[in-house]
Amino acid sequence: MDNKEIIRPKLHHYGLTTTRFEEMKNWYEKVLGMSPTFQSLDPTGSGTGIKASWLTNDNANHRIGIIYIPGLKDDDQKYVHTKIHHVAYEYETLDDLLDSYVRLSEIGIEPVISNDHGASIAFYYRDPDQNIVELNTDTFVDWEMSTEFMKSSPQFAANPNGNIIIPGNLVEARQLGATAAEIHHRAYAGEFSPLKPVDPLVLS
Repeated sequence: MDNKEIIRPKLHHYGLTTTRFEEMKNWYEKVLGMSPTFQSLDPTGSGTGIKASWLTNDNANHRIGIIYIPGLKDDDQKYVHTKIHHVAYEYETLDDLLDSYVRLSEIGIEPVISNDHGASIAFYYRDPDQNIVELNTDTFVDWEMSTEFMKSSPQFAANPNGNIIIPGNLVEARQLGATAAEIHHRAYAGEFSPLKPVDPLVLS
C-alpha cells in the first residue's frame, strides 16, 4: 500500500441536525425528490428521544441524514457564525432547473437569490432550518469547458459572482423560444437582473 498517494473519494451524503424533523423531511422531499430509505425513532437505542431519517433521491442508500436531537436550540445568529455555507445540486439542463423553479414557486418555495455565475446558473433556497441549498445547471453543459472558463476567462476573474437574475424572466424567455445558450448570454450580460440592487449578503 502506498499511503503517500491521495485517494480521492466522492461525496456520498451529509447529515443535518434539526428541531423540525417532519418539516425538514417534507421540504427535502418537495425540493430534491428525497424519499426515506429508513427511519428510526430511537437509532441509538438510548431512549433519549433522538430520531433519524436517511433519505435519497438516487440509487445510493442515502444522500442526507436528518437527525432530531431533543434539547437542540435554533441559531438565530447563524448568519454571523462560521458554517458550511451551502450545498449544491446540479441539473443536467437549464430546462430542468427552470421547470423545478416553476414547480416549487407554485407551492410557495422561492429562491432567496439567483445568479448567472458565468460557469453556472444557480438558484439559492433556504430550508426550514435556514440552511442554503443551491440548485444549478452548468452553462456549458460540459465540466471541462466550464472549468477552463473559470481558470482563464478575464470576465470571470473580474466578476466571479456574475449577475443576479430574476428566474421568472428566464422562464419567460425560454417560453418565447430563446435557447439555453441565448438565455445564459443575456443573463450574464445583465439583461435579466433586477432593477433594484440585491445585497448578495442575503446568503450569509
